[in-house]
Amino acid sequence: MTYKSQLGQIGENLAHEYLVKKGYKIIERNYRRKWGELDIIAKAPDRTLVFIEVKTMTGCDNDGIQPEDQLTKSKL
Repeated sequence: MTYKSQLGQIGENLAHEYLVKKGYKIIERNYRRKWGELDIIAKAPDRTLVFIEVKTMTGCDNDGIQPEDQLTKSKL
């Protein structure tokens, strides 16, 4: 497993824990199909179906770069 994939797994685990604490029901993790992958599929406390893309970044000073800035056109 590469450092990048290990870091991604850590981020996904943290997101999973956060969502569960907030009352989300996790339906699926790392849902893969030929068109790509969804990191987390969950049901919100209000029963809304939510698709979550987890972006994990290292370092405290990210020069103003936000995780959402890392989304590619295909991910959107």
